[in-house]
Amino acid sequence: MSRPPLLSLLAAFLVLGGTTAAKADDATVAIPAAHTRIGFERVRFAGDDGRTGLVGTSYLVDIGGDSGLSLGPAVYGAVSGKHGGFFTLGGEMAWRRRLFGPIGVELGLYAGGGGGGGTTPGSGLMLRPHVDLVWDLGAVALGLSLSHVRYSSGQIGSTQLGLVINASNDFRFVPAEGLGAPLRSRGRAGIGFDRVQLVGGVYRTPAGRTLTDGRPLPRSIGTLGVRAEQAWGDNGFWGVEANRAVRGSVGGYAEFLGTVGLETELVRDRLTLGGRVAVGMGGGGGVSTGGGLLAKAAVYGIVRLSNDLGLGLELGATRAPNGNFRAVQGSASLVWALDAPDGGGTPARPARTDFAVGVARYDAPRADGSERSLEAVALKIDRFLTPRFYVTGQVQGAAGGGAGGYSAALVGVGWNQPLGERLHVGAELSAGAAGGGGVASGGVLLQPRVFAGAQLTPALAIRVGAARVRTTSGRLDSTALDAGLVFTYGVSSGH
Repeated sequence: MSRPPLLSLLAAFLVLGGTTAAKADDATVAIPAAHTRIGFERVRFAGDDGRTGLVGTSYLVDIGGDSGLSLGPAVYGAVSGKHGGFFTLGGEMAWRRRLFGPIGVELGLYAGGGGGGGTTPGSGLMLRPHVDLVWDLGAVALGLSLSHVRYSSGQIGSTQLGLVINASNDFRFVPAEGLGAPLRSRGRAGIGFDRVQLVGGVYRTPAGRTLTDGRPLPRSIGTLGVRAEQAWGDNGFWGVEANRAVRGSVGGYAEFLGTVGLETELVRDRLTLGGRVAVGMGGGGGVSTGGGLLAKAAVYGIVRLSNDLGLGLELGATRAPNGNFRAVQGSASLVWALDAPDGGGTPARPARTDFAVGVARYDAPRADGSERSLEAVALKIDRFLTPRFYVTGQVQGAAGGGAGGYSAALVGVGWNQPLGERLHVGAELSAGAAGGGGVASGGVLLQPRVFAGAQLTPALAIRVGAARVRTTSGRLDSTALDAGLVFTYGVSSGH
């Protein structure tokens, strides 16, 4: 896989302590264990005569050495039933312990914001405690999960059994104290993606299709999204993608998918051709995706502009097997290489990465003409290109204010300026898309922001900010206040 390419809209939580360290050339690298958790269960919504299939994906990093504690970001969404377009995003904490032989137990709690898919908005807060009994097969563990899902509107209060698979890996990073020391890359860092793509696309739909409320489905739907991918062998790759509608009067539409593909260099170091398939969950905005299951297939080409950057073009088809959504898709992407899968080159300073979890509050106009405050949970990642300048991406999901189902995704650039050893200030400019939850938003979401922060430790800071949240369509134009915890670490930056 060539390495030309954000956020995998969801990146890993930072490890704060209790990690295993290994000496790698000129810098100390921490390598705590991590695991990707994928689960499926069928929950009951109030008033439904059947159940809705939910898929949950979490990336959990060990934070307490041998204590068994881990935490990380997670996303849950509908793939069957009557609520396609129901999504929530947030964080999960878990505790694992081996009982006997290969049998182990995992206790966990997920908390996040979201909704949609025809649910009553409520605040958007969803809680999911669970206990899993798993059989450890080495790199993979299979198990049975018992969970209770409660959604703030009262529309979900369901206890059920489910299936779970855990895939073990490492979260390789440089502690904040070692960011100034050169490091020769020796394996993927962070969550291990080799490249990310910022994608602008268009769906072209057939004539005569309708939305869930009977209105005509727009013939053209513009989307903005990201993909994050890792090489698999010489020519294969796997990854994740997230896209959101920014044009076409379906502002609440979003999709989260996993993808696999094959590619080859047609012209060495210049032109790559490939194909991929993706399966996941999609819906919202009145788009008829049935239970939410979505599949797509595409061919693409990538022209490398430099060792780090490239431009991609893609053409494909998308289908919701249980709904009436069908579309031909075309997209263009900016492709950015991240962390090399192997090293051996000249030692380089690790690239600083900030991961933040926080909350935001602002007044949001509603489709019924009212205007009320909205509270959202936010996950954010900054990748520094220089000691001060960085690219940034974030996702938000409503968790208060009667806007369940509202979510937003943004990418942009920023500047961080220290004021002595403990304080810092900065500014950002981001753009993206938002919708759902009865919020009167549409078009492109613009967000200029200023912030100030205080370092509690080299790896941990508290930060507060103020932003102007405005969409090019709709009536959303408000001042937002936010606060969050920021975790700083480093990843290898060689290629």
